[in-house]
Amino acid sequence: MTTQEIANRLHELCTANDYNQAHADLFADNATSTEKNQAGILETIEGKEALKAKGDFFANMIEEHHSGYCNEPMVFGNNIFMQMGLDITMKGMGRMNINEMGHYVVEEGKIVSERFYY
Repeated sequence: MTTQEIANRLHELCTANDYNQAHADLFADNATSTEKNQAGILETIEGKEALKAKGDFFANMIEEHHSGYCNEPMVFGNNIFMQMGLDITMKGMGRMNINEMGHYVVEEGKIVSERFYY
C-alpha cells in the first residue's frame, strides 16, 4: 500500500472508532506509539500487542462517549498527519474534550510509529 492508501484506510477505521483493526491491518509488528502520560511525561511503547493493550486500557476508562471527529489525513512524503478529537466522560474524571494531532510514519507499506500531540 502507498502512504496515501494507508492514510485513507487509517482515516476510515479511526472514523469508525475501530482502532484495533487499524493496528492489526496497518501497523508493523514492532511499531511504536509515543505520547504524554497523565503526569505529562513522554512515553513510548513498542509492538502491536502493547498498542492494543494501551487502546483497550483507554477505552475501558471511558464512561460515556458523547461525540468525536477525525479530520481527513494529510500526507507529506512517508508521513501522515491527522487531527482527531473526542468529547467523553472518563470514569472518575468527568467530562472532557480531547483534541490531538496524530503523526504516523510509514515504511515499507506499514505504519512504524505514531505520536500524538495535544
